[in-house]
Amino acid sequence: MKKLTFLFLLTLTSAFAQKHSTVLIEAESFKNKGGWVIDQQFMDVMGSSFLMAHGMGKTVENASTTVSFPSTGKYKVYVRTRNWSSQWSKVEAAGQFQLLIDGKPLKKTFGKDHENWAWTEGGEIKITKKEVNIALKDLTGFNGRCDAIIFSNDPNFKPIEEVQALSDFRNDYFGFDRNPKNAGNFDFVVVGGGMAGTCAAIAAARNGVKVALVQNRPVLGGNNSSEVRVHLGGRINLEPYPNLGNLVNEIGPEEGGNAQPKSYYEDDKKLNAVMNEPNITLFLNHHANQVETKDGKIEKVFATNIETGEKVIFQAPLFADCTGDGTIGILAGAEFMIGRESRSVYNEPTAPEVADNLTMGASVQWFSEKKDAPVAFPDIKWGLPWNAEKSEEITKGDWEWETGMGLDMKLDFEQIRDYGMLAVYSNWNYLKNHSDNKAKFANEGLKWVAYIAGKRESVRLKGDYVLIEQDMTERRVYPDGTAPTSWTIDLHYPDPENSKLFPGAAFKSIAKHIKIYPYPIPFRCLYSKNISNLMMAGRDISVSHVALGTVRVMRTTGMMGEVVGMAASVCKKENTNPRGLYQKHFSKLEALMIKGAGNPNLPYIQGYNNGGTLMEIKKK
Repeated sequence: MKKLTFLFLLTLTSAFAQKHSTVLIEAESFKNKGGWVIDQQFMDVMGSSFLMAHGMGKTVENASTTVSFPSTGKYKVYVRTRNWSSQWSKVEAAGQFQLLIDGKPLKKTFGKDHENWAWTEGGEIKITKKEVNIALKDLTGFNGRCDAIIFSNDPNFKPIEEVQALSDFRNDYFGFDRNPKNAGNFDFVVVGGGMAGTCAAIAAARNGVKVALVQNRPVLGGNNSSEVRVHLGGRINLEPYPNLGNLVNEIGPEEGGNAQPKSYYEDDKKLNAVMNEPNITLFLNHHANQVETKDGKIEKVFATNIETGEKVIFQAPLFADCTGDGTIGILAGAEFMIGRESRSVYNEPTAPEVADNLTMGASVQWFSEKKDAPVAFPDIKWGLPWNAEKSEEITKGDWEWETGMGLDMKLDFEQIRDYGMLAVYSNWNYLKNHSDNKAKFANEGLKWVAYIAGKRESVRLKGDYVLIEQDMTERRVYPDGTAPTSWTIDLHYPDPENSKLFPGAAFKSIAKHIKIYPYPIPFRCLYSKNISNLMMAGRDISVSHVALGTVRVMRTTGMMGEVVGMAASVCKKENTNPRGLYQKHFSKLEALMIKGAGNPNLPYIQGYNNGGTLMEIKKK
């Protein structure tokens, strides 16, 4: 059912039997999105996905839809939005927009009142017909955002602000909790459609497993998609299983590099690979946000469609958390790790003396495009204070434009992403409008700024073994070794020079590398210690913070996914769980890893994105 056509009317009866009606419209369900984009990255915190006008300084096309009213008359209007830039500036507001009713704007301008998500009262209007067109009109091009709109003719109505109560209201209004849809019958449910999850789904499917692949974006690839644009790091086709990685080679893009044109990332190549597997059912735009367990085992995972809000139930004997954030594991009650362990925990030389909450950050990459004529950029008043010392005279922001280290990568993630965008806009504004060298940038126009931020670290789920620094530097190889990690131990920290210029709010990072020889990741790091039917692949596997520095790159995570997918087939055939596979059937997984799940006859994609050769790797 569609949010826009299902009108559950909240009614109150007065002494005169007058019925009051409240109509709720979710912005992400607008029939015509125009130039607005759906952002679901923060829905577990603020309650929903929303529409955002990501115009990079140019206003975007209106989003619009038709609303059915139960009766004509006077209605109060409320819009749930926020003034995102007010966290850093009280001058103007970055993301302002209007609400149009049959083409006529309300007097109220939205996106300028509240620092946090809240309902803004838009005044009273007269509805003269039961079918009305409403539209969102962007006024700035700088990420105005709208979650939902309410019309009510009840003089006593007050919109709900508390997130959980509001979520309950939404679900009751649209009936989503009453009739969730059963997704189907599956052997294996993979949540997360990055390189790890995509490879897990394909590898399982090619080995006779019926798979549901659940991804909360409209594209596959995660950080290697055109939404984030990070290259595939790490090496493939290494001992002890040289055919592991052929699958990554098969579905990965031929071009390399970060922050490159959209075509470099070949979203369709990944999508077509999945769609061509008859054993995979793909659920794009579905965000998994609820889990039911029994006796330490996942029974159901619920996902919400980020456009319609409809809920879908997934059931299977086996699940894989490839979300990167450990979302399914945490919801299931899995043991997990976050931040940096103290040196005393694992005796790692690189670990700090005292544990802290520092994680590697998230990148908001960007680049400009040179035009034949001058390109204007708005002289923004809400940006960070900038000067010649702070400015960077560049036309591309790579991985080092990284924010959020020390903040919570879930609870604070909207702030983290927004600060990354704010830094980009502030620097660009200075170069275009205030720098002594602005003539150098006159013909440059922003071509792309990421609004899906590329995370490096959040939560790591604990397995039967936790991989640590010494395992790799001393080459402690275990009998259950699987996919090899080959990247250096690459840990990111706030850039000291940037930190001096922006105390407590650095937006750039540095990387420190420790050389390793390619190392096979133990299978015990790829399944949960206390949730018996949960595996994981990606940056949320069972490793210390230091060890995460090497395993997190995407050729490596893709091979992890390949292993997890093959493990799912062994679990199915032997009627066991991942720990049972490790204890009794590991030789069967070995046989599959020797063979691999990808096409071995394709050309080997070369380029710096292939090798993990940012530093020379030598055997000790």
